[in-house]
Amino acid sequence: MIIEPNELKTTRDRLARVQGQVGGIVRMIDEGRDCTEILHQLSAASTALSRAGYTIIATGMANCAMEPSDSESRAALEKAFLSLA
Repeated sequence: MIIEPNELKTTRDRLARVQGQVGGIVRMIDEGRDCTEILHQLSAASTALSRAGYTIIATGMANCAMEPSDSESRAALEKAFLSLA
C-alpha cells in the first residue's frame, strides 16, 4: 500500500529529529560520555522510532478501511504491525 507523503509529514519530521538524535548519540560515544546518559538518549530515540512505525501502520490501516476489498494490503500491514512488537 502506498501512503501519500502529505499524510506522513508529522512522522517524517519525527524521523528527521531521530536522525539528529542518533548523530548526537554517536558524538556522545566519541566524547566518552557517561553510559547512563547515552542509554537514556538511545531509549528516547528507540521510542520515537517505534512511534513513527506505529503511526505509519495506523495511517495505512485507516487507508485500508476506506478500501475494504484490499485484503492483501491489510494482511501486509498486519504483518508489519506485528514486526514492531
